[in-house]
Formats: sequence, C-alpha cells, structure tokens
Amino acid sequence: MKFLALAYYHEKTFEKTSAEEMKSIVAKCEPMDAALNATGKMEMVASLAATKATVSIRPRNGKPTVTDGPYVETKEQLGSFFLIEAENLDEAIKLASMHPAANLNEAMGWGIELRPIEFCRAKTIAMSN
Repeated sequence: MKFLALAYYHEKTFEKTSAEEMKSIVAKCEPMDAALNATGKMEMVASLAATKATVSIRPRNGKPTVTDGPYVETKEQLGSFFLIEAENLDEAIKLASMHPAANLNEAMGWGIELRPIEFCRAKTIAMSN
C-alpha cells in the first residue's frame, strides 16, 4: 500500500533562519533521511519551492483561472512530500516518524500529514536543480 507524506513548516520562520542555524538543521536531518532511505520503502522524495513561486488553478465560469500564491491560508506551508510503500498504516506511521519533520524544529512548525493513496499512476521521473 502506498502512502503520501506531506511535510509542513512555517515558511516565514524558516526564512529568518541564519545560515549557521540552517547548517545545523541540515546536519541533524541527514542521518534521519539516510535511515529512512535505507529502509528501501521510500519511493520518492521532493522539496517544494516557497509559496511565492506558487500559483493556484481553480475553475471560474467553466474555465481554469490562475492566481498567484497558494489557494488557502494556513499557519503552515507544504515544504516537501515523500511517497512510501508500507504493509499498513501502522508501518507507514513508523516509517514517516523517521523523517526529520516528525522529530525536529517544532518552533518552525515542522510536521507530517500522512495519507493513504487510493489510486496511483506514475511515470518515472528524475529531477534535480
């Protein structure tokens, strides 16, 4: 069974983080990311650009309408996502709990929303910047 894990954060707090603090955060994240990846259960992971680079598309008068920014106002913003394969919800929770967003930076609003995937059609992609 596949699960989508959505990792959230407080974007404005994150933007105020110094380069030294960011280096420390990354150092703490790397072993957790490596351990999760070593399970062989993570199928995909991606970081998302800041909300200032976001557009929303919604139907208006029967046509798609594009607006700047995310559609909904929230305290936390979606910062990344990852896809995992697990036998059941309990295993998915155990795996997602290995991710840094489940363990670090409470003050930055880090957290994970875990959703079972009911249908998935995927094309193999590889991207990096």
